[in-house]
Amino acid sequence: MAKRDYYEVLGVNKNASPEELKSAYRKLAVKYHPDKNPNNKSAEDKFKEASEAYGVLSDKSKKENYDNFGHAAFENSGGGQGGFGGFSGADFSDIFEDFFGDFGGGRSSRNRSSNNRGSDLRYDLSISLEEAYEGKKQNIQFSTSEKCNSCKGNGSKPGSSPSRCSYCGGNGRVRSNQGFFTVQQTCPQCAGNGEEITDPCSDCNGQGNTRASKKIAVSIPKGVDDGTRIRLAGKGEAGTRGGASGDLYLFINVKSHELFKRSEVNLFFEFPISITDAALGATIEIPTIDGKKAKIKIPEGTQDGKQFRLKGKGMPFMRRGDFGDLYVEIKTEVPIYLNKEQRNLLEKFREIENEKSNPGIKKFFQKAKDFWKN
Repeated sequence: MAKRDYYEVLGVNKNASPEELKSAYRKLAVKYHPDKNPNNKSAEDKFKEASEAYGVLSDKSKKENYDNFGHAAFENSGGGQGGFGGFSGADFSDIFEDFFGDFGGGRSSRNRSSNNRGSDLRYDLSISLEEAYEGKKQNIQFSTSEKCNSCKGNGSKPGSSPSRCSYCGGNGRVRSNQGFFTVQQTCPQCAGNGEEITDPCSDCNGQGNTRASKKIAVSIPKGVDDGTRIRLAGKGEAGTRGGASGDLYLFINVKSHELFKRSEVNLFFEFPISITDAALGATIEIPTIDGKKAKIKIPEGTQDGKQFRLKGKGMPFMRRGDFGDLYVEIKTEVPIYLNKEQRNLLEKFREIENEKSNPGIKKFFQKAKDFWKN
């Protein structure tokens, strides 16, 4: 089967710069690497094909020969046949750092710090709608790990120090050959630390940290909504052997309110009025989330379900100075119990009612008559 053009394999043109060649190869290597495609012969073949193409095109001399003679330039010498021919040590390390970390060990301290980082923690905090409106400062208490006071976090008995790992020589990573490529992995003996605890601290058993109950003050910003997540950097579990602490995540639960319903920054509630206030009009006082009152003028003939909007009386936007709105929905309540005088007045009112007073009723019965007629 004829080989594909190397430029076609990498998806670049002949004028591609070394950086463009490397970037194109990196994408293909990440996509088709055997570790990410186990037991996938097609992916393995594409990985080898891309490696071969880059091995030639990344070498100035080989690239020049390929540009002049194509694949025929390597038919006898085998300069571009499989493997990683044409890679310099720097190229190899840079490209495969995505899979195995640094081959030279130059970044081992970074890898160790990452391996020793403490775990993140979650804390669920329930607050009221009023507290979400006003913001809140609160002390929370939780169980976590903290740096051991005896060994100052290095895991060794006071007066002693960790020693270099005998298995990886202090690099924190070991290499092994797997088929046509070399794999670099975290050292199984020191877990990537590069050091061994030969004389462990008796208080923390060599871990560098101990369990403790921790109390901290947290600030809940105005306007938080149900499900808001707040990250407190470095407030999680302590890292081991000098590693960074994890983060603490607050998950906010805003409890339901007996009056107000919330939708993002807007608030809603139903306000019951009598049929006489709805018919004659009235001025009513309503509660607002800040604990104050607001007045609404109900015009004559207000229908059930009518909404009134009070601008700026809703919830605050987080980390902004403006507010949402409050929507008040009118619910007209029909009296359940009538005394004799009320009944007589209503019966008299019914006698003198006309169609003009109830346009909705008139419209409905006209539609009903048309329906029956048809």
